Amino acid sequence: METDTLQQRKSLSEVHATVDTQRKGWRKMLAFMGPAYLVSVGYMDPGNWATDIAGGSKFGYSLLWVLLMSNMMALLLQSLSARLGIVRQLDLAQASRTAYSRPVNFSLWILAEIAIAACDLAEVLGMAIGLQLLFGLPLIWGVSLTVLDTLLLLVLQSYGMRRIETFIIALVAIIGGAFLVEMILAKPPVTDLVRGFVPSLPNEQALYIAIGIIGATVMPHNLYLHSSLVQTRRYNTSEKGIWSAIKYNFIDSAVALNAAFFVNAAILVLAAATFFKAGLNDVEQIQDAYKFLAPLLGTKWASLLFGIALVAAGQSSTITGTLAGQIVMEGYLNLRIAPWLRRLITRLIAIVPALLVIIIYGEQETGALLIFSQVILSLQLGFAVIPLIHFNSDKSKMGIFVIKPWLKVTAWVIAAVIVGLNVKLVIQEITGWLAVAGDSAWIIWITAVPVCVAAAGLLLYITLKPLIERRAAERDARGPHGQAVTLDVNHDLVYNRIAITLDFSDIDSLTIRSALAQGGKNARYVLLHVVETAGAMVYGADIADHESHTDAASLENYRAQLLERGYSVEIKVGYGNPRRCIPEMVGEFQADLLVMGAHGHKFFKDLVFGTTVDTVRHRVHIPVLIVRA
Repeated sequence: METDTLQQRKSLSEVHATVDTQRKGWRKMLAFMGPAYLVSVGYMDPGNWATDIAGGSKFGYSLLWVLLMSNMMALLLQSLSARLGIVRQLDLAQASRTAYSRPVNFSLWILAEIAIAACDLAEVLGMAIGLQLLFGLPLIWGVSLTVLDTLLLLVLQSYGMRRIETFIIALVAIIGGAFLVEMILAKPPVTDLVRGFVPSLPNEQALYIAIGIIGATVMPHNLYLHSSLVQTRRYNTSEKGIWSAIKYNFIDSAVALNAAFFVNAAILVLAAATFFKAGLNDVEQIQDAYKFLAPLLGTKWASLLFGIALVAAGQSSTITGTLAGQIVMEGYLNLRIAPWLRRLITRLIAIVPALLVIIIYGEQETGALLIFSQVILSLQLGFAVIPLIHFNSDKSKMGIFVIKPWLKVTAWVIAAVIVGLNVKLVIQEITGWLAVAGDSAWIIWITAVPVCVAAAGLLLYITLKPLIERRAAERDARGPHGQAVTLDVNHDLVYNRIAITLDFSDIDSLTIRSALAQGGKNARYVLLHVVETAGAMVYGADIADHESHTDAASLENYRAQLLERGYSVEIKVGYGNPRRCIPEMVGEFQADLLVMGAHGHKFFKDLVFGTTVDTVRHRVHIPVLIVRA
């Protein structure tokens, strides 16, 4: 946990730490459930529908493996996003603001806003299409009505974060239920489904759709959103409490994202089982899918359920998109404006492009624009994913919660796949533009090409900067010595709360004397001991064996002796692994100094007894005085 040196308010400050998770059993799990469901709606928004329908109608079941791969990528990246928010209490935008210069942060903010605008374009258009299909409302009216989503979010948020989550989960249930019925009606062949999970790309058009699917599944704005939403939970900030929060949020993410995978797979399978099977390979428009479903499946319920699910998807994803816009604006710019105005600006960023698209290109181009918006999202992914991996790999900031090497390697492989596919797509698209442009190719050379080069330079910078800084720090640390600094010796350093670890051996007396010398009679002391029996490992504080009673009595004996001498002393007994228990007890006491006795074990004894002192001193964030016999 780190203090916020930027003097900025908490991420989503209106609902920060408003959901209590201090419960037991399944109630604790339910308390943590929610953030990932808000994130998951971004994985089943109307933009996904367009890419899934296009992929299923053109290539049958052959792109199912892309959905599965994207879902696995999403689960890993969202778990990293949640970990960042839990451990550092910063969202991804705030963490970026602490790490990069102002020009870099401004550039990243612009790119994040482009990603949110592309995402919102899909959501606004999808919502408007759903209203048009169900009620015959003109598309331009439907787009204009989405301004009201801002008011809906304000109303819901006034009732607390749990009300927003309940509303979103209800919409997700509607979407999932609708497609479950659609799947039953479509009756896809199982053998074709299984073959769809074997990796293959029929042609270059399939690559374009596949990248669109990745962009529609792993969304940049969701990485900002998740790192903020996990901070709405109030949990124990001890080491054990943080690990518990990480675990429960991973479970929440796994359940929610697998539900999103089912919805995406169901849409693609539905398109393959109906349109591809019937030879309708050019179905990209959501409106066409709605129109063709009823005759192909033989019931009007097919189209009706499709329209209802589309409205639910559009409504839920616009709410989470608005929240993401707020997080990005506040995090990168530290801009504080009224909540209603901030959300209105975020919504207008999406509505204005949507209205222009409809006015200029007409309603018939919405399907192609939805797919294009998802490709734009994919192109923005690297600028969110790479900083996220760096932040989770930074041991100086994450401490013991830094990700393991295997997880780091997997994350970098995912980042390499995403960036590599995007580079291939950009080169492919620009080459095509230049070929078509002919004599006007110079316009592309002075516009699109410099923008791509600048974006590549920025991506390279945020990739290499932390690596170069880390290498420089390691090189300085390996030097023979540093340089002298100005000493501050004007005031005595006073310790007011001192923790002392004891094991009832000959070194206890020296350990206690050393601690008393640091604080005198004005300080408060806590005597710590951990029962390490096999029973204590299993039963914890419920153990009632002879050793536990004896150790507690011995600790009370020390306390009584010190009380007689005028010292303020309390005792704490832990059970299980001392390397875990001691940091927790030190944290609960809020000690500002820890005094430990060391026995001077050498290599072979360390193998037997373990290196408790070395592990503990890395897990506490206060000075540690080690007393050796």
